[in-house]
Amino acid sequence: MEKQRTIKEGFKLSSKGLHTGLDLTVEFCPAPENFGYKIQRIDVEGCPIIDVLAENVTDTQRGTVLSNGVERVSTIEHGLSALYALGIDNCLVKVNGPEFPILEGSARLYVENILRVGILEQEAEKEYLVVKEPIEYRDEQSGSVLRIEPAEDFSVSVVVSFDSSSISNQRAELKHMDDFATEIAAARTFVFVRDIEPLLAAGLIKGGDLDNSIVLYEREMPQDRYDRIADAMNIPRMDAKKLGYINHRPLVWENEPARHKLLDVIGDLSLVGKPIKGFVTAYRPGHRVNNQFARLIRANS
Repeated sequence: MEKQRTIKEGFKLSSKGLHTGLDLTVEFCPAPENFGYKIQRIDVEGCPIIDVLAENVTDTQRGTVLSNGVERVSTIEHGLSALYALGIDNCLVKVNGPEFPILEGSARLYVENILRVGILEQEAEKEYLVVKEPIEYRDEQSGSVLRIEPAEDFSVSVVVSFDSSSISNQRAELKHMDDFATEIAAARTFVFVRDIEPLLAAGLIKGGDLDNSIVLYEREMPQDRYDRIADAMNIPRMDAKKLGYINHRPLVWENEPARHKLLDVIGDLSLVGKPIKGFVTAYRPGHRVNNQFARLIRANS
């Protein structure tokens, strides 16, 4: 029987928050057997702890937000994806603010540090959620379809569909979690230019820039509007007729957005609360539908 695992030592990572723009530090700490994942807000009186479970998600507008009914913490999916894909069962994550730092918009630094400090095998047996029959979630609003089928291991296949002729629809697949570090972890988060104005108006992405995200410009807009968005993002003004990717660093993979969506699916499904044995297919996934799917899996397990 496989044993539960935690990290051998703790580590800290710091950067600004994607949505708040605050300087934030997250600390990953070893945890005892049968602990699962828990997040602690160390900046709040009493240092409350929030259980990382699908039912505790209270918002999914631009990331997964956990809450204990009073305090909340957001942008958790990249760190959780790294833990889950590397087979960590037990970890306490401490954060000194309302969201995890965005780092470079991927899970790469989380993975590198988990591997650096090492993984500790514990005495208790690992308890899997074994999928015995297919479970499917459909969302009419988004057209999303997420499905899980019985399998010997956990694997994920993702298809993303963009409403654009300049940016193609994309597919990404991860057959073995052992390949997460090299094939998925470095995939960065992305945002559409058309979504930037409403996100800024909602008080979000205050810490977003071209170092921690990929910007997709796939629908032509008037030059003056495009200029206002560039000014708000503190980036040079560009030709509004030229569609495509906007980023400082080149794409790691041609299908990097799809790979990041796969990364998010793993992070959001970590809220099932157990390692899964099943094959997941996700058409047009997103944090809201991912969370509904995780709740459905928990309800049927």
